[in-house]
Amino acid sequence: MKLKVDDQGHAVVQDGKPVYVHDDGKEVPFDAVGTVNTITRLNGEAKSHRERAETAEGKLKLFDGIEDGEAARKALETIKNIDEGKLIAAGKVEEIKLAAQKAAQDQVAAASKAHAEELTKAQQGVAERDQTIHNLLIGGSFKGSKLISEKFAIPADMVESHFGKAFKVEEGKVVAYGDDGNKIFSRVRAGELADFDEALEVLVERYPHKDYILKSGGGNGGGAPNSNGGKSGKKSIPRQQFEQMNPAERASFMSSGGTLSD
Repeated sequence: MKLKVDDQGHAVVQDGKPVYVHDDGKEVPFDAVGTVNTITRLNGEAKSHRERAETAEGKLKLFDGIEDGEAARKALETIKNIDEGKLIAAGKVEEIKLAAQKAAQDQVAAASKAHAEELTKAQQGVAERDQTIHNLLIGGSFKGSKLISEKFAIPADMVESHFGKAFKVEEGKVVAYGDDGNKIFSRVRAGELADFDEALEVLVERYPHKDYILKSGGGNGGGAPNSNGGKSGKKSIPRQQFEQMNPAERASFMSSGGTLSD
């Protein structure tokens, strides 16, 4: 997906929204405000699920070691039907005590099971909301990246498939990590984290096969691709290096006229 620009290189805007051209040629305005509102709503839902999970966990601790709720109901019914006078008369006081004890244990077990199920549902809800927020923020960053639309020779989804694992959502913001496990900081704003495009550019500069995913002549500085193929302008790499590429990189390399050498 690429940003649509006019003849002067300015972004085309429709109803106040920048227009992007998908790989199939369809033009769609990117609703940044709507996306932010959706993320805000999902953050609220995720917080609600977390609070429910914490409450359920607190209640669940009171019922450790108790399992079968159905048995608890049956035991309570048994207690209701006991003819206490007859049992006492028959010298079965101990039987009454044991029956009452079992009924109490089974009742606690039933409550424990119910709270465990509630906790599981709450945790699943939190995980689903977190994944949705993650996909919206990080996926949206790749789709709306100016760097990708201007300098990459492969579509945004392929870029995301390789570099997406380097980005995480922390406190509602997209944060990039390098291969060393450290956060990537801005080189122009000292002490601040790099924004999405700046972090992606750093990752690409460190990538050994960057020449095969960037447009020819589309980079700047250390991240600029080169022909890597001598005077002919065609790229030629050893077969062993080619086999180390992922499928998207191989396809891009071959489609650009690259050749292999033994």
